[in-house]
Amino acid sequence: MKNAPADNRSLLDALARCVAACEYCADACLHEDNVNMMVPCIRLDRDCADICRLTAAFVARNSPHAPHVMKECIELCQKCHDECAKHQHDHCQQCAQACQECLEACRAYSEMVN
Repeated sequence: MKNAPADNRSLLDALARCVAACEYCADACLHEDNVNMMVPCIRLDRDCADICRLTAAFVARNSPHAPHVMKECIELCQKCHDECAKHQHDHCQQCAQACQECLEACRAYSEMVN
């Protein structure tokens, strides 16, 4: 990544917290009374967790492709946030918060390197 900051710890931490929150939320959604209603949430949780893991790997190794992956990460974190924010379950609200913090960290990092 061009001009990547040497200290990307806060970004990597935000990505890791988002992965954990999304994985927890997806699992917790499976135990809700109306699982069918939670399917879009579960799918976005899984997609978001995967893109955050991938983004963290690209950032950690200073890949020149990290900006492309990060763009997708921001998009999926926003979608996952929006879906989880619709639900009143604690796990969904916690996931929405983690997604918001992650996409903000990704945007801030992107601005520093561009």
